[in-house]
Amino acid sequence: MKESTIYRRRERLMKITGGLGLRDAYGATIERIKAQGGDKPRLGMEALMWISHAERPLSADELCHALAIELGSTNFNGDNVPSMSTLVGCCQGLITVDEEASTVRLIHFTLQEYLSTSSNIFSTPHSTMAEICLTYLNSEQVKALPTNQSLGMLNMPFLKYCSLYWGVHAKRELSLSGRSLALQLLQECDGHISIKSLLEQLGYWYMMEDGARLVFSGLDWASSFGVVEVVTALIEMGCYDTDARGFMGYTPLAWAAENGHEEVVKMLLERGEVNPNKQDDYERTPLVHAAFNGHEGVVKVLLGQEEVNSDELDSWGRTPISYAAMRGHEGVVKILIGREDVNPQRPDKDGTIPFGHAAQRGHTEVVKILLAHQDVDPDNPDTWDATLLWHAAAGGDERAANILLNRDDVNPDRPDGAGRTLLSHAAENGHEGVVKILLGCQGVDPDKPDNHGSTPLSHAAENGHEGVVKILLGCQGVDPDKPDNRGSTPLSHAALHGHEGVVKILLGCQGVDPDKPDRDGRTPLTRAALGGDEVVVKILLGCQGVDPDKPDNRGWTPLSLAALNGHEGVVKMLLERKEVNPDQPNTFGQTPLSRAAEFGHEGVVRVLLGRKEVTPDKPDEDNQTPLMYAVSNGHKKVIALLQPRGALTSNTT
Repeated sequence: MKESTIYRRRERLMKITGGLGLRDAYGATIERIKAQGGDKPRLGMEALMWISHAERPLSADELCHALAIELGSTNFNGDNVPSMSTLVGCCQGLITVDEEASTVRLIHFTLQEYLSTSSNIFSTPHSTMAEICLTYLNSEQVKALPTNQSLGMLNMPFLKYCSLYWGVHAKRELSLSGRSLALQLLQECDGHISIKSLLEQLGYWYMMEDGARLVFSGLDWASSFGVVEVVTALIEMGCYDTDARGFMGYTPLAWAAENGHEEVVKMLLERGEVNPNKQDDYERTPLVHAAFNGHEGVVKVLLGQEEVNSDELDSWGRTPISYAAMRGHEGVVKILIGREDVNPQRPDKDGTIPFGHAAQRGHTEVVKILLAHQDVDPDNPDTWDATLLWHAAAGGDERAANILLNRDDVNPDRPDGAGRTLLSHAAENGHEGVVKILLGCQGVDPDKPDNHGSTPLSHAAENGHEGVVKILLGCQGVDPDKPDNRGSTPLSHAALHGHEGVVKILLGCQGVDPDKPDRDGRTPLTRAALGGDEVVVKILLGCQGVDPDKPDNRGWTPLSLAALNGHEGVVKMLLERKEVNPDQPNTFGQTPLSRAAEFGHEGVVRVLLGRKEVTPDKPDEDNQTPLMYAVSNGHKKVIALLQPRGALTSNTT
């Protein structure tokens, strides 16, 4: 490749990415990199190594710091950090900075393939990268960093990557010098900033307090990464309690089990002093950690230990099979369900059984495995009176619902303790597919009310599920205007929550009264004004027969409720109607202005004061004026609006 500039070389490479000369072009560029003078070949090749073999994309700062590290040095020299423009030049245009993602990448995915499959380019990349990470972590500059400072405030951008991934690289390849560097770090890791960095990135930040000493031993760290040579060396040194509980009560065995390091698990179990059933701070055993993360090999190894309880409860009342089902780990579920001591229908403290955890999260294959077990009764309710089909319906798992509904021992219309059917729960959650399946079952009542009188349509309307609403309205026997025990109709529920689409659908149905009051005397318009949805209010005001000033049982009009909640747009819209009295008091004598002033809704107060019909100092039954309400609640801006219009009386000061 004879092009003289980075731009021209990059353009040339992009043109030939689909041609037969691709590998030759990359090879020629690599040779060009190696033929440069000075330190450029090392910088160019190491940059390509890091970008092509790193566990995640590196930022420009991370890459530059990685290339500044001198293997084995105890001192990190900041003056040795190259610039990004220097690296781009050293790489002959094969790398670029992704400005949007703020990371460095190769110019084309085919270059990644080339670098990964050409074994002669980098002989032992992971071993080298592990050594670089460990050299960095062992440097005096990193060891001196305070643990009580936020990681984001430290000017060591490569710290996070090294803390989280040195072990990943070391597990793949580890030289003798890398092993020595690892042992050096792990024997001196008490109070090391990298432990805080590691645990924060693993998601345990919520368990950590700034400045607190983290009980996380070198053996814990090595076990969590599964670096066998290092674990072996640490055990042979005899300076660690191999069964000690550290951070969150985890033992080295728990760390190894959680991360699926089967060989380390076996190594630790071979030592007589390790308890394979030891619980952490949340009463979770190593088996729970392995099951939660789907590590089948580790699960089998642990179940081979006589002391291990395969159905042990943790502090949430969950068992290993609960966690495996929750996470959709089919292989682990199969292993556990085959054990005589495992109860596949044991509920946790929330009343959810393993099937429920799987069904709610759509793990259909796990559902099938559980249903095939003879001890699973599909129509047996759990602590919360929910059956297996309930979990499938509530979770929207169509495949699981179909499997269950094809059984003769399942009642598709069985109500729970609250009188709610499966159709009701599926409708509430907007699961159209499950709703259709249930409506196709014989004996399912599409309009069955629960103990509160709410029908499936009410639940769907309240939650704005237009698709489900349309499906239910297409069913024979469904009353679109059926009130619940409080007199609220599906339209009223939809109006309160501002579900414009559902409101339009229901208003298009024959028999729906747009002005129907509930037991409190509140109409759909009243509910919409209370919720503050201007579009719904406008729709309802356009309906024939809707009274825009109808008071409820306590004299609250739509305007009063809109003013109370500060819905300025709704207030303006209602005041445009000549039927609306802007000064209408409720049964306590409180006007819309009083309510707005009490809660400091400056915009509403200003709008109401602009109406000549409004008496600004009108007292209520307790002789309280709007100004008095504003003063007692300290609303200075509202006071300023009202004060010129009404004098402060002695009992307001």
